[in-house]
Amino acid sequence: MNNTSRTDWSRIDAMTDDDIDTSDIPPLTDEFFSKAKLKKPSSSLATVAIRIDFETLAWFQSKGEEAEQHMAAALAIYAEAQKNAANARQSA
Repeated sequence: MNNTSRTDWSRIDAMTDDDIDTSDIPPLTDEFFSKAKLKKPSSSLATVAIRIDFETLAWFQSKGEEAEQHMAAALAIYAEAQKNAANARQSA
């Protein structure tokens, strides 16, 4: 198995937001936001130490004092999406 990336990271790093093709992303409508739900982690939390890149950590911290709660919520949403995708694949 070859784990060598063939991605041109220099080109990616040089891109601006305007260079990114977002034409396949549907618009976020009022209907989308009316169905959106903020999921907060349960009260039974585990404390863990993870390595995270500086830019990601700085972004979460720039959002305010609840950076850790927002990171936990983002991870929970990601995990739920992965579970749903796995269940959908199994049902197909």
